[in-house]
Amino acid sequence: MNDQSTNARTIAVWITAVVAAAFALYFGSELFVPIAFAVLLTVLFRPIIRLLERLRMSTTLAATLFVLVLISATVIAGWFLSTPIQNWMNNASQRISAAEEKLNRLRRPVKQMGDIMERFQHAAQPTTSPSQTPPQAVPMQSHIFGAGGKLLAAIAEVLFLMYLLLASGSLFTEKLIKVIPTFRDKKVAIDVVNEGEAVVAQYMWVTLLINLGQGALVGLVMWWLKMPGPLVWGIATVVFEFIPYLGAAVMIVLLSVVAFATFDTIPQILAAPGAYLIITNIQNNIVSPFAYGHKLQLNPVAVLVGVLLWYFLWGIPGAFLAVPIVATIKVIADRVEGMKAVGEFLGE
Repeated sequence: MNDQSTNARTIAVWITAVVAAAFALYFGSELFVPIAFAVLLTVLFRPIIRLLERLRMSTTLAATLFVLVLISATVIAGWFLSTPIQNWMNNASQRISAAEEKLNRLRRPVKQMGDIMERFQHAAQPTTSPSQTPPQAVPMQSHIFGAGGKLLAAIAEVLFLMYLLLASGSLFTEKLIKVIPTFRDKKVAIDVVNEGEAVVAQYMWVTLLINLGQGALVGLVMWWLKMPGPLVWGIATVVFEFIPYLGAAVMIVLLSVVAFATFDTIPQILAAPGAYLIITNIQNNIVSPFAYGHKLQLNPVAVLVGVLLWYFLWGIPGAFLAVPIVATIKVIADRVEGMKAVGEFLGE
């Protein structure tokens, strides 16, 4: 009886802790999201800082030099890519209008039939409704510039936090090891930190290389299919494919809308999203299992649930961070007693 009450109390404590953590993550997203991205980038670029340290460079100087080079490269790449992206965005409203016009033409016979039926129903009791002024549409440019300003502020915050973490070296890891009481737990913590950093960094770099190859192929295929803005489609592929499943779904929807607005025949409309669907399936089922290896194999159901969960908590940034977070949790679960079942569920 005492064992049952103790188990029930333990389960209640765990449920309360999980709910409290979910509330904290949801309502504190503006605080936690930049920190999570900064930690992820720190793990990604830490090997470069260590390489510079082997060249007799101090950690602070190496972090400063690297961040300056990273910012310069980002600005140069943004300057070169701004023109095609801006042209694509300027034509986006026209393509949306063209798609709406085509949809209206397809719906017109149905709408006319509905109007006739409505007239028959209200022929005996005609009603008049007061005219209402349609709401003013907010220009797309205002949304873009508003979101762009917030994005630049968030990027600056993440870069500053990343610089502080890189410049501090292994300070936080050393502090973590120092506060752990037993030697056995210290060893487990060191193994978790080292393996977690290695797994996340490997996942990010391998995913980036796969996405670059897929983006180049998608860009070439869109150019061959005469889709507008093939370079933009290639860049969008690199970005969205960091989000498992949902990223590919978003790309297929976007390609379908633009193809529907651009072309008139059904084969041409279906060619672009169909080609992307074939490419992403080849990548997911052939390229990715070979490139990631056994260590990075995660349960697809767990990955999808993780993406949906973190998207609910943090929106699009959470979807980007979902797989590194799930991989880190698996590393911790495999090393910590009492969490082996979680690690088994998250792995393939």
